[in-house]
Amino acid sequence: MDEPRRQAPILSTSSVQEEQPTEANEQNEPPRTPQGSFLEVLGVFTILGLTSFGGPIAHLGYFRQEIVVRRKWVDEAAYADLIALCQFLPGPSSSQMGIALGITRAGLWGGLAAWIGFTLPSAILLTLFAYSMIYSKGATQSGLLHGLLVVSVAVVAQAVWGMATTLCPDRPRATMALLAAIIILLWPLAFVQIAVIVLAGVVGWRLLHGTPGEEPTPLPIVLPRRLAIACWVVFLALLLGLPLLRQITQSQPIALFDTFFRVGSLVFGGGDVVLPLLQREVVPAGWVTNDQFLAGYAAAQAVPGPLFTFAAYLGAVSKPAPNGWPGAAIALVAIFLPSFLFVIGILPFWNRLRTFEPFKAALRGVNAAVVGILLAALYQPIWVSAIHGPLDFALGLFAFGLLAIWKVPPWVVVLLSALIGAGLHLR
Repeated sequence: MDEPRRQAPILSTSSVQEEQPTEANEQNEPPRTPQGSFLEVLGVFTILGLTSFGGPIAHLGYFRQEIVVRRKWVDEAAYADLIALCQFLPGPSSSQMGIALGITRAGLWGGLAAWIGFTLPSAILLTLFAYSMIYSKGATQSGLLHGLLVVSVAVVAQAVWGMATTLCPDRPRATMALLAAIIILLWPLAFVQIAVIVLAGVVGWRLLHGTPGEEPTPLPIVLPRRLAIACWVVFLALLLGLPLLRQITQSQPIALFDTFFRVGSLVFGGGDVVLPLLQREVVPAGWVTNDQFLAGYAAAQAVPGPLFTFAAYLGAVSKPAPNGWPGAAIALVAIFLPSFLFVIGILPFWNRLRTFEPFKAALRGVNAAVVGILLAALYQPIWVSAIHGPLDFALGLFAFGLLAIWKVPPWVVVLLSALIGAGLHLR
């Protein structure tokens, strides 16, 4: 009796794909796929872009509450690691955090959605302000805005408490956090903050090996390394090539793009540091008058979202053309483009770095320092600019209770605190 003929196994598309060598396979990690969509990320970050007052440190508190605590897109350790990474990169750290979180949720499109949602609300408001040039000197002193500043105290306090519990569970790391906060408070300079982070990384690398803790959960990052390398090549080409192209063409659009791209590439320390750099670039050149610059700066302080959107205002009021909406678009894209290139350039290597034991030890130290930096920022500039009396402190406690005890969404707390602040006419 003839043996039944064996059929060759039929390979499905999925099985073929599983056997394809992937970056995750090469690293002996399970494949990771982003779980979200462009529209989901856009919706979440648009709400954040409309309600995140208080500057970059406060933004990190809003992000943590919405992304880590409420939606659980990433865990606490991954969030802290990304903060540490963005602290090392030049540019707007809160915007870079948003881009990185969007990429982990929905890939490259998610990163773009996060940037659009978080950036466009304030960019549009500042561009409209540039068109109108109607500014009330009392706007930044109003009870409405002051209520928003007070709630940022509660948001950052909750973030510091939650991150300290997770990232500083032992005496060495708690001590490092306190020392970092003391140093930053005594010497509040951008290069001091960078030096503190570097020093904390060295101390962690030397002393925090083998600290008990959970293994980091791999982030769902599927960006190819070739794309990351291409981003670094594009960045260097633009950084070195734009000034040369500007001289050759004498083109105002290229000059505008070069100026804002260079500022976005080289500034460390966040929004407050970028302002004097921008002033030196646009005022002496005659593009913007000093009065226009100061009026726009005041308006930028009164809107939510990243302070780097001040570039949209400057592009809109600049002379000669392009200005208006085209100038705002050129300046806005130019100042944020380096952040995209930096984040995409580093994320494909991030999961591998996070599993390397010496690097993990260094990250423990860096994360402790980040908690200290947040603690220092809770006092200066957030607390001193918002809490001026018993009513301020009471409103801050009320907002903290809603966030920490009742788990009310941050945007609801923001709106409620703003209305209470306006009603009480704080300050």
